[in-house]
Amino acid sequence: MAGVFDQIVRQQEADETREKEVLDQFDEPTDQAHTGSAIDAAGETTWEHEEHVNHDASARTDVKLREVAQELLRMGLLEERQRPYHYRAALVAMERLNATLEPLDLCARADEVRGLVFLAVRHGDADEPQDDWSHPLVRKQRLNLEQTLLVAILRQYFIAHEQEAGTGADDAMVAVDELIPQMQVYLGESGSEARERTRVLQLLDQLKGHGLVSAPDSHERVAIRPMIAHLANPENLTALLYELKARVTAESSDQGESA
Repeated sequence: MAGVFDQIVRQQEADETREKEVLDQFDEPTDQAHTGSAIDAAGETTWEHEEHVNHDASARTDVKLREVAQELLRMGLLEERQRPYHYRAALVAMERLNATLEPLDLCARADEVRGLVFLAVRHGDADEPQDDWSHPLVRKQRLNLEQTLLVAILRQYFIAHEQEAGTGADDAMVAVDELIPQMQVYLGESGSEARERTRVLQLLDQLKGHGLVSAPDSHERVAIRPMIAHLANPENLTALLYELKARVTAESSDQGESA
């Protein structure tokens, strides 16, 4: 009996041992080294991604500077009177603004006396004639004779106003009725007052698009904007003078041949 009992006990112990081995196979602990490295790898990847995102954010131009640059590209100029926020921001960050515009071969120039920041084409060669420049983002628009003549007349009014009120003084105004006889001196009379007025109003509207004048007010007066001091420079005025002299000479020749 004892032998049989011992046999049964040994059989139970053997079964328990095999059952434990099977359970141990299912309950085998995960490789801690592998688990740790997986967590570390995931953590490292996440950190690298966050670092990349943060790097991209820090590499971008400041949002205020981007806004100023975009406004300058859109308008071509920033006046303190009309865009005080953008104008002051441009002055404070002028060096960084020009660094932003440099890849486009553009630059910002400031006239602090007149409260003006305007866009200009950056010339690569100092010896390059400025009349020969070309730029893929800037369309060159030449003023015709009548437009140039009106710019010169408006500049006279603007300079006279600055001489009286001081350089940088705003509110330089001129009435349309004052401009009509000034234009007639050089272009002659058409014989129709309504036609003369229409011609001057059309020219003023064209110059408004260049940022040189405002729209006429209720009294048919226009404000002369400070950009005119830079557009109507001595070189352009000299070219206008030659053009007018050539036109007078040609008309005199035609009259002599007719006589």
